[in-house]
Amino acid sequence: MKVKVVLFALLLALAGIGRAQSPEQQSEGDVRGAFLTTRPKVSSKATNPDAKSKPSRRRPKSSAATPTPPTGTLTTAPASQGAKSNIARPPKTRTPKLGLGLTLFKRDPNGLAVRVDPSHVFRKGDRVRVLLETNADGHLYIFNTTDGGQPAMIYPNSELDEGGNYIQSHVPIEIPSSVADEERLRWLSFDEHPGAERLFFVFTREPLPAVPIEDDLITYCRDARNKCPAQPAADLWARIQSESYSPPQTVVAQKFGKAQTANEHQATTRGIGLSKDDPEPSVVMMTASANTARLVATLDLVHK
Repeated sequence: MKVKVVLFALLLALAGIGRAQSPEQQSEGDVRGAFLTTRPKVSSKATNPDAKSKPSRRRPKSSAATPTPPTGTLTTAPASQGAKSNIARPPKTRTPKLGLGLTLFKRDPNGLAVRVDPSHVFRKGDRVRVLLETNADGHLYIFNTTDGGQPAMIYPNSELDEGGNYIQSHVPIEIPSSVADEERLRWLSFDEHPGAERLFFVFTREPLPAVPIEDDLITYCRDARNKCPAQPAADLWARIQSESYSPPQTVVAQKFGKAQTANEHQATTRGIGLSKDDPEPSVVMMTASANTARLVATLDLVHK
């Protein structure tokens, strides 16, 4: 599947998000508040003004430093120092519910990126872009099925982000990139061909088993004997489908029409985390429990 098709399928799914919420789910304030509470008070730009120009989507290499003892572990100062034993008490941190925030932008007549309601009906010639943000570090996978057919892994992609899919907490990713070399690569354009798509967003704390990413994915797709986009193993796909039957809590904001801010733009292009003062995602999806290892959401749309 070509990149243009991959990104188009993502946009098709977004317009169906707002219909997923049920009366039994938490209030909009509870879900949105739980997602935003993990944003830092100040943008990481203030503490990292020299952030690299292009954030990496590869897993960070393990640190060679001595690991921090877990909470409550007894630590003893070296005997040569004559110090008494003490207890290390690092601050306790709560494991957040997994959350995924999405904001949809549409190109206005002046060429600006303006927030648009995901339930908006898109027509031929409309140009759009998606901003995705997570509330925890993890791995993002997007699987696509058409007319109930076999799933195809459209993200990660061997031709995008060096095959990586590692997302840092509240460091947004832009699909496609507003700083691409050519104008045709900066927006997704809706054509005259209607179609139905079903997308599975899978956000996990750890990589999915037996699913190639990074160099493994690049090597896999370079082998002519393999079929790319890659397909998940039958047993894994069955589990993902099973988990999709209990959709995450979903809320949709009602504030649309405002242009993308300068901070949002810099965050996506320089790997800077969004802060509490930055605009909220238009759509927030969150698991019901903090013990859930992954978020699975199924989204549908028919493009007219």
